[in-house]
Amino acid sequence: MSENIQILTDETFPDALSASEVPILVDFWAPWCNPCRALAPILGELAIEMTDRLSFAKLNVDENQDAPTKFKVRSIPCLIVFRQGEEIGRIVGNKGKQALLAELDKIITS
Repeated sequence: MSENIQILTDETFPDALSASEVPILVDFWAPWCNPCRALAPILGELAIEMTDRLSFAKLNVDENQDAPTKFKVRSIPCLIVFRQGEEIGRIVGNKGKQALLAELDKIITS
């Protein structure tokens, strides 16, 4: 896992959202989820490439259920982008790097 991706828990989730100076992408995932595992290296690359525009974090939905419940995460992988603690965009499912980058650009520039 990339050192540029913060690991969140239900306890650290609220502080991470408020502390981020740039929008933060939270990857809601689980270890048994094959699409989640396939997406992980892509997120690792983007966390390095987009470090000045977007912060990256992961939250394991099996170990932490409060945040996924609060944000109505029904399918994983689910990527939610937050700005100043508010959801500004959501991407559900696995995507290729270029498709994901294009969607993230739309979200963070709107």
